[in-house]
Amino acid sequence: ANTVGLGDTTGLYHGTQQINQGQMDRWNIVATLNYLEHDAETIRAADYVIDLGPTGGRGGGRVVAEGPPSEVLASEASPTGRALRSERALALRDKLGPAEEHIVLSGVRTHNLRIDEVAFPAGRMCVVAGVSGSGKSTLVGQVLYPAVRRALGLTGCVRASVRLPKSLARVVAVDQAPIGRTSRSVPATFLGIWDSLRKLFAALPESRTRGYGPARFSFNSAAAGGRCTGCDGLGVIAHEMSFLPDVETTCEACGGLRFEPTTLEVRWQGLSIGDVLKLTAEEAARLFEVHPTIARSLATLCDLGVGYLQLGQGSTTLSGGEAQRLKLAAELTATGRHRPTLYVLDEPTTGLHHGDVARLITMLDALVRRGDSLLIIEHHPIVIAASDHVIELGPEGGEAGGRVVASAPPEELVRLATATGKVLADLMGKPRPLRR
Repeated sequence: ANTVGLGDTTGLYHGTQQINQGQMDRWNIVATLNYLEHDAETIRAADYVIDLGPTGGRGGGRVVAEGPPSEVLASEASPTGRALRSERALALRDKLGPAEEHIVLSGVRTHNLRIDEVAFPAGRMCVVAGVSGSGKSTLVGQVLYPAVRRALGLTGCVRASVRLPKSLARVVAVDQAPIGRTSRSVPATFLGIWDSLRKLFAALPESRTRGYGPARFSFNSAAAGGRCTGCDGLGVIAHEMSFLPDVETTCEACGGLRFEPTTLEVRWQGLSIGDVLKLTAEEAARLFEVHPTIARSLATLCDLGVGYLQLGQGSTTLSGGEAQRLKLAAELTATGRHRPTLYVLDEPTTGLHHGDVARLITMLDALVRRGDSLLIIEHHPIVIAASDHVIELGPEGGEAGGRVVASAPPEELVRLATATGKVLADLMGKPRPLRR
C-alpha cells in the first residue's frame, strides 16, 4: 500500500509502477489515500474523517472527532461539522444593493483575454470566478491592478483603458507574499504595536529608576544595550550547513527571549518584554485590553482566525495565508484618516478551515461597510455566494477562455448555466448529500 498526502497521486503512480505488468491480473492493488484537506466536497466524499482542534496553535493538536463523514459532520464537537452546517446561512447573508459607481476596464487583449469592456462595482465585494486557466489572475493582477495604479498617478503599466470613480483614492494588493524575510520581522512590528509596547515598558517605575527608555526594549538595535549580544536580538543562532538549509537553535544566552538579563528584569503584570513576545495574539489581547492601541490590532487578528500566532513569531515561519491576514489586520486597524481604497486579493481562502472562511468574510464585509471596494479572485463557493457581485470568466481554460460569461449578483448567477452558476445553485438551493 502507498500513502499519498496533500492530494499528490505521484506516490500511488510510482507504487503501481513497481508491479510487473505481466502479473497485473494476480494482484489486488490497495491504495490508502491520506489527505490534508479543507475542501467540503472531499471531506463529504471521504471514507473516514479525523478532525483536529478545537482551535489552532496551542489550543489545538487534539482529535475532537473521528469516523465516517456522516457522523463527524453531525457532531457538535467537530469544528468542521459546525462550520459546514452553517455554510448555507453564510451564503444567503444580507447583501448590499446595486452599486452607484463602477471601475470600468476596456480593451483587454492580454494573453487569452478578449474583453471589450467589463465593469467592477465600487464599494462592493466583487469576486472574479471561473475555471482554471480562464484568465482570472491575468485580468486582475496583470491588467486591472497596474492600470488602476497608473490612473491614480502611481507606477504601473498600461495594458487597457480604465475609468475610476472620483472617490477612489488608493489601491492595495493584499497578497500572500511574506511580510519580511528575517526573524526581525514579527507580527508585533508589522502591526505597529511594538512601539506602544516598548513605551509601556519604558514607563514602568523600574525602567525610570534604571534610566531605560523605549530604545532599551528594542531587539533590532544595539545602541541602547538592551538586546542579547549572543544572538543580536534574534533569539536563535543560525548554523550554516553544507548543501543543506541553515539550522537554527535557541540562543543559550537569552533562552530565546531576545534581550539581555537586566532588561528582562523589568516586568509588567509579571512578564518581561521577552515573555510578551512569546504570547499569542489571543493571550496578549486579553492581557492588554486596557490599552486600546495595542488590544485593537490583536483583537482583529483573533477575528481573522489567527489569534494563535505569537507576537514575536518570525515572518519566515508564517504561511502565505497567515501573512495575508496580517496585512488585512494592518489595513483594518490603520489609525490614519481613512480614504476609499480598492483592495485586490488573490484566493485569500487558501489553506483556511471553513470556520476561518466565515471569519474572513465578516472582516471583508467590514471593509466594504466603511466604503472600500473589494476585488477577489476566488474558487471557494462560500465566498462567491457571499459576495455582492460575481464576474465569471470562461467558458473554458486557455484559448477557450478569456471572456466574460456572466456578470451578476450570485443570486442571479444561479439561474445561468455557467460552471460557477451550477455550483452556486447546488449550494444556495439545497444541501448536498453526504456519502453513505
